[in-house]
Order: sequence, then structure tokens, then C-alpha cells
Amino acid sequence: MQFSAVQIATLIKGKVEGNPDAIVNTLSKIEEAEEGALCFLANPKYEDHLYTTKASVVIVNEDFEVKGTVKPTLIRVPDAYNGFALLLEKYNEMMAQNAKTGIEEPSYISKTAQLGKNIYLGAFSYIGENAIIGDNVQIYPGCYVGDNAMVKNNTILHPGVRVYNDCVIGHNVIIHSGTVIGSDGFGFAPQADGTYKKIPQIGNVIIEDDVEIGANTTIDRATMGSTVIKKGVKLDNLIQLAHNVEIGENTAIAAQAGISGSTKLGRNCIIGGQAGIVGHLHLADGTRINAQSGLAKSVTSPNTALTGSPAYDYKSSLKSQAIFRNLPEIQQRLQKLEEMMQELTEAMNNKNTAI
Repeated sequence: MQFSAVQIATLIKGKVEGNPDAIVNTLSKIEEAEEGALCFLANPKYEDHLYTTKASVVIVNEDFEVKGTVKPTLIRVPDAYNGFALLLEKYNEMMAQNAKTGIEEPSYISKTAQLGKNIYLGAFSYIGENAIIGDNVQIYPGCYVGDNAMVKNNTILHPGVRVYNDCVIGHNVIIHSGTVIGSDGFGFAPQADGTYKKIPQIGNVIIEDDVEIGANTTIDRATMGSTVIKKGVKLDNLIQLAHNVEIGENTAIAAQAGISGSTKLGRNCIIGGQAGIVGHLHLADGTRINAQSGLAKSVTSPNTALTGSPAYDYKSSLKSQAIFRNLPEIQQRLQKLEEMMQELTEAMNNKNTAI
């Protein structure tokens, strides 16, 4: 498919600067673009590429100031990154109109399962007893949906997703390859002889609407009750969420983070990559945890930023880092002060002896 600059501007409510009839037929990074490509410029680090790119159209911020000769047609929008994201969303919507439908063979569907309209079930997939699959659901090859599980309308399970029994997946959810929903929580009781006794995990996982989960993420079922991922949550790849965890609405968690059992995150939290959070904590709305931080106590104040391991106030940590960098100089000053004090002490002693 191909579009003109003015058509794209209309889609994202932008203003054309240059040739409104410039044609694009592909999307590209600005540093790699060829003629016919559409790009965006949001990060100032990439500005130099604007003056050398072969792209036909570039989306920029409306307040961006051009500092050289620009060959591509520009489309100015309030936020170039969001404008490009909106364009990709529109593109996906068009692609969805041509989405696959039907049931491929071989696949297994229990006789008691309920299937909605216009679904796609890829080869080698399994739908268990009393499972419910909503309308327009796409289940790609090699997926497993267990007994009594529910997958609601317009959800996509990419290849190799496993949804264990009794788990509930909401509307408009996207789950990427290799993710496991509803595996057993890590529950083992230590015994007197040093062994461990497994505690049955009889709860489930509930994933609400508009959630996206990256590849190879694992979300454990609750010991009792539910592990809950609330509306609008965005999870990266390789995340571990333990039993009975609750993730508040519109929270985002980066790759390789781990959250221990029964911890509850508020709304709009941001958790950096490789961060670790111990169990049974409560994090207030808007909590922000820096990458590789370790959190061992609850956060009660909204919009708190934390860093380090153990994690502590972000601004205080910056002050501490500044002091740490100056330690050699501080040590030299202390040595000079000690030498001065020693000289003063010796002078006073000599004076007293002379008297």
C-alpha cells in the first residue's frame, strides 16, 4: 500500500510542510531510510540524520526548528513519537481487516468448549474442556488454552502461549510467544527433615482488558483467589510475577523484573528492568523504581521515585553519588585539616613548655 503525505497528515492530524503529494510505501528508521520511506524524528540525538536521509516523509514535533536543508516533506504534530504510534495503530487496524480466520488442522477442540465468531485457531493448538473463546480471537499455532479458561473478544495469543485451567484473559489483550499464564505459584512448606512439601495452588490468574504481555513472561496462579493484572497494564519480556500479585491499572514493567508473592502495585507505576520486589508489599500509585533496584519495604507516598539495592529515594541517591565522586578530594582536604590541627597542637604544646 502507498499513501501521500497529505493522507498521512489527515490520519494523525498533522500539518504538511513541503510536497503534500510525496508518496510513501514503507516505514523505516530515519538513519536507514530510502526513497519512499516514512520516518519520525523525536529524539534530538538523531537530528543530523534529517539533513541526510533519503526518506520521502518525516514526522516531527510542531515546535522543531530546522537548522539545515531538508529534502523530505515534513509533517508537524504536537508529539512526533505519539503521532508515529497513532499511524502504526491505524496500520494495524487495516491489517486486522485481513486477519486470518478459521480452524487449522491438526488442532484439538473439546466438545464442551465454546467458540466465538470469526476466530482463528492455528495448527497444533489445544482448547480444553468448557473453555470459552470470544469473538475475533486469534490463537496462533502451538497454543494451549486449558479447561475452564476464558479468552475474551479481540484477544491475540501468539505462537506457543500457554493459558492454564481456570484463567481469564480479557478483551483486546495481546500475549506474545512463550508466555505462561497460570503456572503454579512457588509454594513449598519446609519440613523438619529439611525437605519441602508442595502447597497446592488452587487459584487462577485474571488479566483484564487492554493488557499487553511480552514474550516468555510468566504469571503464576494464586494459592487461593486470583493473581490480577488490571486494565491497561504493559509487561515486557522475561518478567516473573508470583502468586497473588496484583498489578494496578496502566502500570508498565520492563524486562527481567521480578515481583514476589502477594505484593500489590498501584496504578500508573513504572518498574525498570531487572528490578526486584520482595513479597507482601504495597506500592502507592505512581511509584517509579529504577532499573536493577531491589525494593524491600512498602511505598506509601504516591509518585515516589526509588533507586538502588536496597532501594531508597532517587534524589537522595543522586546527592550521595555526587558526594561519592568527590571522596578523593574530600579525603585530601581532611588530611590537610588534620595536618593543620597537628601543627597547631604542637605549637600550643611548645608554647606551654616555654612558659
